[in-house]
Amino acid sequence: MTTTNAQFIASGKQVVDIELNAIAALSSKLDEHFANACNLLMQCNGKVVVSGMGKSGHIGNKIAATLASTGTPAFFMHPGEANHGDLGMLAPNDVLVAISNSGETGELLNLLPVVKRMNVPVIAITNRADSTLGKHADVVLDIGVEQEACSLGLAPTTSTTVTLVLGDALAVALLDAKGFTSDDFALSHPGGSLGRKLLLTVDDIMLKGDEIPLVSAEATITQALLEISKKGLGLTGIVDDNRSLLGVFTDGDLRRLLDARVDIHTTRVAEVMTTGCKTSQAGELAVEALNLMENYKISALLVVNEHKQPIGAFNMHMLLKAGVI
Repeated sequence: MTTTNAQFIASGKQVVDIELNAIAALSSKLDEHFANACNLLMQCNGKVVVSGMGKSGHIGNKIAATLASTGTPAFFMHPGEANHGDLGMLAPNDVLVAISNSGETGELLNLLPVVKRMNVPVIAITNRADSTLGKHADVVLDIGVEQEACSLGLAPTTSTTVTLVLGDALAVALLDAKGFTSDDFALSHPGGSLGRKLLLTVDDIMLKGDEIPLVSAEATITQALLEISKKGLGLTGIVDDNRSLLGVFTDGDLRRLLDARVDIHTTRVAEVMTTGCKTSQAGELAVEALNLMENYKISALLVVNEHKQPIGAFNMHMLLKAGVI
């Protein structure tokens, strides 16, 4: 039997439609049970331990990772391994989130007597609130999936998707309740691009000292051009005797002057510089400086201190190299 491209596409769209409808239906199920689960997790003085077998385990692993990265300490515990020693990972101050579509997963149910003896609260995520797991849980979150997207009705598809969305809903609700900020998020992602974007400041990437392109107000345009060429940032700052920034002169300014036929050998750069120029402040996040550069179509910036004195300089290439872009 040959399957046509149209049949492949139709099959794929049917799956998407089934899962979209199930996710849409989930919204109406977020009631007081969801709020009770959030309160239980908020009050947890230990860690959130997520557990599930098979496909539910894969989803549980991701839910635990999302919770951990958004301000709720969490980890995944495999129920099979927990039955053979790993249950020692669970402590009295923890909360157990047990995921089972049927609510009858043997490996999870075997843990319940010990978990109950430890007085560890249990949040069940299941498709059967009246299951054994549901009856012994402190809070039951019923995903309410009526149809798996699998045409055989066997492979966990819709149920795992809805469970994942429910886990995201829990994580973000807790994030909002705790006032978790982008800075907090960056601290848990220091090695990735998110961390670089949120933690790097302009001080970390800028050129300093003699590497900063600067000329005095008495310098000619020619001297300013030599400084631009030497430092390679496409601009130079113009400073007064106190080294306070008066303005900047850029490659773009030069092109406009050539059209105006200005004598670059005798004209002072202070006469043609751009005043009121955009600058970055010491300690400013690099991503904020990037936004400024993109908004004003600037390719390089000077960094100034509270006295408007240049203390650094950087360009787009340096932001790219640092992983901010």
